[in-house]
Amino acid sequence: MRPSRCSSILMAVTLISVVTKCVTAAEVKIEQAKVSTSVAMATGFKVTEATGTTATVWARLTREPERNVTGVKFGPKDDALPEGRQLADMIDSAVGTSGEVRVIYGVAGASGRTRTEWARVALKADFTKRFQLKGLAPGTTYSVQVEGRPEKGREVTVSLTGQFVTPQSRDENLPVSFMVVTGQDYGRRDDPVNGHRIYDHMLKLKPEFFVHTGDVVYYDKAYPWAKTEELAHYKWQATYSLPFQRNFHRNVSSYFMRDDHDSTKNDSWPGRDYGDLTWDRGLEIFQEQTGLPEKLPYRTVRWGRDLQVWMMEGRKYRSPNTMPDGPNKTIWGEKQKQWFYETVQASDATFRVLISPTPTVGPDRKNKNDNHANVGFKHEGDELRAFLAKQKNLYVVCGDRHWQYVSVDPETGVREYACGPTSNKHAGGWKDEYRSPMHKYLKVQGGFLRVEASRKGNTPQLSFRHYDVDGNIANEEVRQAN
Repeated sequence: MRPSRCSSILMAVTLISVVTKCVTAAEVKIEQAKVSTSVAMATGFKVTEATGTTATVWARLTREPERNVTGVKFGPKDDALPEGRQLADMIDSAVGTSGEVRVIYGVAGASGRTRTEWARVALKADFTKRFQLKGLAPGTTYSVQVEGRPEKGREVTVSLTGQFVTPQSRDENLPVSFMVVTGQDYGRRDDPVNGHRIYDHMLKLKPEFFVHTGDVVYYDKAYPWAKTEELAHYKWQATYSLPFQRNFHRNVSSYFMRDDHDSTKNDSWPGRDYGDLTWDRGLEIFQEQTGLPEKLPYRTVRWGRDLQVWMMEGRKYRSPNTMPDGPNKTIWGEKQKQWFYETVQASDATFRVLISPTPTVGPDRKNKNDNHANVGFKHEGDELRAFLAKQKNLYVVCGDRHWQYVSVDPETGVREYACGPTSNKHAGGWKDEYRSPMHKYLKVQGGFLRVEASRKGNTPQLSFRHYDVDGNIANEEVRQAN
């Protein structure tokens, strides 16, 4: 039996003042590294991409222990730093600094710990570092501690603790639940001080893992418009220095998926730069900040006897939205699509869940042309839905849309669950009165989706529960295995 995940987690942070001097904007990152006498982790750490035997720990060093809540505000038209200002001057910034980090981890409640070597954070990757933990045991709760120090031989000045669970082996059938969210705009958070309230509610439900379907940040929204690499990094700093997000991600293993607003801009495809933020650099920044696998950003994770999920890449391989529809127009690309077909057919999991950044069934607004539910990608959408309809106990979960729904495709019977955005401020683009025969549930609101595989007696079942931003169940479906 794996150790309890309910034990309280202590966080100890000891910080010494940071001394810097005025330098030019081009020199500031290098200069601050030379004079720092302390490091902090205002953006916490994340545990991502857990498998039965591995996990990635993402860490980032900052100059201060918290974001700058008293800084200069960006204006509604700003797409660059105000003249004479550095990023550290701006409100909600959490500027990085050089130094070293290491990870200490072990089975929760057991003696013995493994320590990684000290490693320097990467200046070009916004002072982040990723560690891959290996040799882990499936279905096990691990405690993890991340330490930081200014440089080799210096005193540790920051230490954060957390925990995560590895996927259980495929012969186990213990209950497993995971959360799904989308649309996380910093400016539309519902708690200005702590962040998006759903994170606190999700953590209390003790999920085994978490999936963010994309639009993790919004480069193409104001305050500021992130048309440079520096401001793109700022969006991540501001979001993950929020206490709710920071506390959640050091206690739950996460899988991040990419969409348009966190690549470059709305409805983007390869080559669509956003100001000085190039398409290629936008993809790299997402990987740097989330631990998304670099070579193959699509992946599948098996969690016990009854659950396997597929997380798809919807931006890197797609055709231009403006291309005429037909057999050569694609969102997934031929290699990814073939991989999906083959791995789904080879799976013996009781339930299979396709998680897509964008809708596969819909319905969607008629003026949209960016996903498989739109006429612009109807050829591939029809092909995909026909394949899904032939699969036993397979369901679709999607993000992107700013409302919650459950819908059934009238042609194939494919069932899709949309999680909705992270706050009520972010909900919109649809109306409750637009409910159609396809909808089994519809609510224009923020919240999250909880999916749980369990057994009632000897019968496997998969439950889908939509929650509102206050943590209340808004809709529930339980699907029995066929």
